[in-house]
Amino acid sequence: MKPLIPAFLMLQLLSCTASSTDEVSAVSEETAVIRSYPVDKAAIYIDTVQPFKGGQKIDTKNVNPAQLLNFARTQIGVPYLYASIDPAKGFDCSGFITYVFHHFNIEVPRSSVDFTNLETEIPLSSTAPGDLILFTGTDSAAKVVGHMGIITENTDSIRFIHSTSGKANSVTITAVNNYYMKRFVKVIRIFD
Repeated sequence: MKPLIPAFLMLQLLSCTASSTDEVSAVSEETAVIRSYPVDKAAIYIDTVQPFKGGQKIDTKNVNPAQLLNFARTQIGVPYLYASIDPAKGFDCSGFITYVFHHFNIEVPRSSVDFTNLETEIPLSSTAPGDLILFTGTDSAAKVVGHMGIITENTDSIRFIHSTSGKANSVTITAVNNYYMKRFVKVIRIFD
């Protein structure tokens, strides 16, 4: 029998923000199953295989940022749903990222916090389409990544596509404004 993953590691597998109603079951080193019960109490099952480690690179295969963003834009308007990667129901922020990258068979972490130590950090002013932008959750005092998106442009303003539980309550493109700058953590480049 394989050893269980400690509870503190399981928290990293959760999506954008953790809920006190989450429970973990059937967990081994290779596979983690998280049961999350959102407000409607419908169980959502998320399988994660081989968690990412700090400093690890994401294999983007032969996909380029334009292809990735073209597909991501097809999801605009899909509603926000905590802990979901199902476009028929909705996405949370990292669920949206997971869905878009998995469309191209690119493996990425399921949780926004797991992107913290991946890849190469770049200055905000040097962002390019396809870079990932990381923010704290809605509590900006907690300096832990809790939200993320994909940079769509860096022209007169920096814009990113993401699934938000805010005003849009869906997948949308947003400018990096004062609100997001207060929550800004960093940008990582995953495409060479």
